[in-house]
Amino acid sequence: MIGASFGLIYVFVNSGALPAPVRWAVCLLAAFVFVAVAFLAVRRVRGGPAVRGAGPGSVFGKSYWLVVAIEVVALIGGARLLSGPLEMPEAGVAWVSVVVGVHFFALAVVFRQRFFHGLGALITACGAVGILLAMLGYGALPIDVVAGIMPGALLLAFGWWGVRRESSLAELQPEG
Repeated sequence: MIGASFGLIYVFVNSGALPAPVRWAVCLLAAFVFVAVAFLAVRRVRGGPAVRGAGPGSVFGKSYWLVVAIEVVALIGGARLLSGPLEMPEAGVAWVSVVVGVHFFALAVVFRQRFFHGLGALITACGAVGILLAMLGYGALPIDVVAGIMPGALLLAFGWWGVRRESSLAELQPEG
């Protein structure tokens, strides 16, 4: 659900440069997928074992919050560098995708979920291509599509896959 939520946000926030009818279609499709993921997630939680929350032994323990803290620092630092000395504010969304992609490699270790490596590689690649497009002087539309909408679609797709796969969220184990 976390990934699907951010996927929906990615699509909504980064679809502004699309022509209006295309933006509406893309946003409606993203919203439909998100609602489907939410429905399946609620159904799975109601029908399955309890998912551990934020207490002791939670998957959202110290290691998770360390990853999130490093991610926030990288996001802010990179955004300031791009907007300031590098004068490439249009690459901001691409930087976000690089950082989000890389954070999935750490989460793969924390949650012991190998599929996060694939998701991380795909989102990082989208961000890297977006930065390259910005460096080559491309405008907002191609950068937003490659580095914003595509990662959002990937997060939604992995959210869909995650709620449909055999193992449940309760099987996630915190590190050590």
